[in-house]
Amino acid sequence: MSPVVSIFAWMGLGLALRRASLPAGAFTAVNRVIVWFSLPATVLLAIHALAWQSADWIPVSMSWIVFLAGAPFFMLLGRRCGWPASTVGALIMTGALGNTSFVGFPLLRALYGEGAVATGILCDQPGSFMVLSTLGIFSASYFASGRPSPRAMLGRVLSFPPVWALFLALILRPVAFPSPAIGILGWGLKTLIPLALVSVGGQLRFDRAFFRLESVPALYGFLYKLVLAPLLMTLLLVGLLHKNGEMVRITILEAAMGPMITGAIVADEYGLDRDLCSLMVSVGTPLCLLSVPLWAKILGLLGV
Repeated sequence: MSPVVSIFAWMGLGLALRRASLPAGAFTAVNRVIVWFSLPATVLLAIHALAWQSADWIPVSMSWIVFLAGAPFFMLLGRRCGWPASTVGALIMTGALGNTSFVGFPLLRALYGEGAVATGILCDQPGSFMVLSTLGIFSASYFASGRPSPRAMLGRVLSFPPVWALFLALILRPVAFPSPAIGILGWGLKTLIPLALVSVGGQLRFDRAFFRLESVPALYGFLYKLVLAPLLMTLLLVGLLHKNGEMVRITILEAAMGPMITGAIVADEYGLDRDLCSLMVSVGTPLCLLSVPLWAKILGLLGV
């Protein structure tokens, strides 16, 4: 099964399970598995195995730049449009974080071959996942219940299992993981995306009232994630810093990937706008399958 087909297959399974009248809280339980097992296991494996080189700052910095530009963008929009904090937080967790792995890696393979994935990994592991585990968790905590005190927000962040995994991965970097531990963590890595897609599919809605309510914030989310974020990285890397080559092309394309599925799961865990997160992922994913190849053509015309 191709990666693109599998995305829709897992989301379709979630939708089918919801229509099968599962017990209340079933998808909340799925999210708990993701937060307590799949995501921490992924963070542990990814950060522990990283090897750094001097040129790696280009792909690694992308997710940080996109998030740090996107967060104030959505906050200003929220203030101007009068959106509640849960809507702004949901947009930050999906529109300012990209799906640089599950969607990103297959698209990079299709466009540039297997060698492109090495740069994609740098965009994803010390980039997207690290941003999610730090700035993302702080943002979700901040927008979850009004304006919590710094102490309350820090306590909420430090109680989040993926953050424990991040600290543990950094502390244990000099230590080789034993084979049984790698096997268990590998199961967590393999379950992350299927469970996340099932959860998103289980929350899909198609009624008109839902789309009227969520469509305007989502349109701004798609505008930033699919258009402005890659444009920002193009202007910065190519226009300002005069960088070029395959690493730069791949970095810009990773900036153009659709909303992060795991970011939507974390947002839901913190009580942010669940419907908006679901819409951002379910619509943004197929949209980026069209927009990313278009960006690749644009970069080719620019000689990047």
